[in-house]
Amino acid sequence: MDSTVDALSSAYQEFVAALAGVLEAKEASGVQETGATDAALENFKQRWELFRVACDQAEEFVESAKQRIGSECLVDEATGAVGGRTGQGISTGLPPISAVRLEQMSKAVRWLVIELQHGSGATSAHARSHSSVPFDTRFSEDAPQ
Repeated sequence: MDSTVDALSSAYQEFVAALAGVLEAKEASGVQETGATDAALENFKQRWELFRVACDQAEEFVESAKQRIGSECLVDEATGAVGGRTGQGISTGLPPISAVRLEQMSKAVRWLVIELQHGSGATSAHARSHSSVPFDTRFSEDAPQ
């Protein structure tokens, strides 16, 4: 993260310096276009593009972190690890789900989506047959028949 912040900060500083260079070149030449103002404008354009790239990279980093944190929170919430980690008993009213069970449910949903996209009216039992991990027996309604 530090390298992303440093890159963004550096690109911003160079962008501002290039802007100052344009303003100084314009002031030195009056209102006329000269080679110096053209060069300053070209440098400004390059620095602007580099700054935009640095902003895009920082945004990608933030989005990646948000997705990773969201995934971790989902697993923590589903497995009941949230209360254990913070030392506080946070109750959602739902029983915790094991990580294995969460993965099984995810696979079942993926198979159902694939089968529905292909037009087959498969049942959830058929989708479960694709899972290689045994089901969590705490959930009797999901136990294989």
